[in-house]
Amino acid sequence: MSTDARQSGPRRETESGPVERTRRDRTPATAGDGVVAELHLDHDRLLLRPTLRSIDDVSVTPEYRARNDGVCYQFVTVRGGQLSDLLAAFERDPTVANPVCVDRTGDRVAFRLEVTDRAVSLSGPIAEQGGRVLDADGTTAAWIFQLQFPSRDALVAFNDACKDRDISVQVTQLRSSSDDAEPVLGLTDKQQHLLSVAYELGYFDVPRGISQDELAAKLGVSKSAISQRLRRAMTELCATSLSSPGGAAPSGD
Repeated sequence: MSTDARQSGPRRETESGPVERTRRDRTPATAGDGVVAELHLDHDRLLLRPTLRSIDDVSVTPEYRARNDGVCYQFVTVRGGQLSDLLAAFERDPTVANPVCVDRTGDRVAFRLEVTDRAVSLSGPIAEQGGRVLDADGTTAAWIFQLQFPSRDALVAFNDACKDRDISVQVTQLRSSSDDAEPVLGLTDKQQHLLSVAYELGYFDVPRGISQDELAAKLGVSKSAISQRLRRAMTELCATSLSSPGGAAPSGD
């Protein structure tokens, strides 16, 4: 399940097959016809689902996928849970093998995992319909994806492809790509909503008017998901607000 197209270095390959087979039959979508959907996806053998179901208050962010000598590697960041519990869960998880901890900072642990042939992949169905991954979070309940498709028909086709693979699909949000209410400064809908709620309830006040635990309870998500989403939203805001088109920070206060 790859959500980042940035791949560099020797001998890395992207997944292929469905995209190449259908590209010649695809009619380019008209600008403004696209849709953005938030989907909750679940299947016993989606990447790391057995692990996520077995440990409470844990979230997973997929980073990128690479292949080398026939082995498919998935890099992920996991928040929450004890390292020993995570490693034990990985050992029981049929979708991954040979976990390697590559970084650890606070409650955040980055792993390199080998994806087994028992894992059900979403990369093919997403790519086949011209989908673009805007955001992805693995939670105890499901994989939560925000996907952009070139048309509603493409979203329906993706939904049908998931059903063919016995993947449960729940659409929780749907909007047109051309809606005026675009995310602020490149933020996803979830990030924008979280920042709005956090600001209104005084999370950024000194002293704070609400804690991360209280935010998590109000929004119905785990504390680790709140922490991760806040970090990513603030990173996006800083990257967009503090960088000039040439890449240098603007001068002045």
